[in-house]
Amino acid sequence: MIADLVFVKLGGSLITDKRRESTVRAGTLRLLAEELRNALAEKPDLRLLLGHGSGSFGHWEASRYNTRAGVHSATEWHGFSQVSAAASRLDRIVVDAFLRADVSVLSLQPSASVVAEDGRIVRFAVEPIERALAAGIIPLIFGDVAFDRVRGGTILSTEDLFFSLTPVLRPRRILLLGNAPGVLDDQRRVIPVITPGSYPEVEPFLRGAGGVDVTGGMADKVARMVALVKDTPDLEVRIFSGHDPEHFKRILLEPEAVIGTRICADVG
Repeated sequence: MIADLVFVKLGGSLITDKRRESTVRAGTLRLLAEELRNALAEKPDLRLLLGHGSGSFGHWEASRYNTRAGVHSATEWHGFSQVSAAASRLDRIVVDAFLRADVSVLSLQPSASVVAEDGRIVRFAVEPIERALAAGIIPLIFGDVAFDRVRGGTILSTEDLFFSLTPVLRPRRILLLGNAPGVLDDQRRVIPVITPGSYPEVEPFLRGAGGVDVTGGMADKVARMVALVKDTPDLEVRIFSGHDPEHFKRILLEPEAVIGTRICADVG
């Protein structure tokens, strides 16, 4: 366990335009990298695992081949390779943005370290992540393809990866940055807190992602995170907008800041 470890995901809808194929939001990405650098300057002992979605890179390719559902034919395996290449292209852009901001990140490609079984991760080579954290480097993972013992191949979201890594690395917080200011109710107001107990009241408000998304969007994200805090009661998840990068820095430095939606085991 790494003390006070924080998992951070930069959503694909935040760093790319998911309605336009292979379109990165370079300005947004640059500002987020700079805010992370500023947060680290104020709190050098921050320990982070960084992840990002595949956005309009991997999701567009995956939707063409229906890769998440399974990979068996030669055409589907060609698509599997195409999805992997697209996800890696975006990852290279993300890595370069953080390195330019003087943030030491190390990309660790999930397809080389993860095996799934019917969409669920059953093997994850975690030691490189642990060694990067011990060295003071920020490991960077991303939504990617994976070999699957039942489906042949599939797609794993960053949330899938976080879900698998949480029992091993025991983060204190998970920060999910996207387009929305938080989880919204039927009046488009941010729901400040969601617990496993209140989740049934919230579930009807949830909607799928805008744009092309093969991994379930907000509804799947919230359901997975509620299940995670139920199993890990000392964990807190925060869903908020990354379009105001000051929010990113503030929540890294001030865990109690009232920003976005907090998902936790108990309000008390």
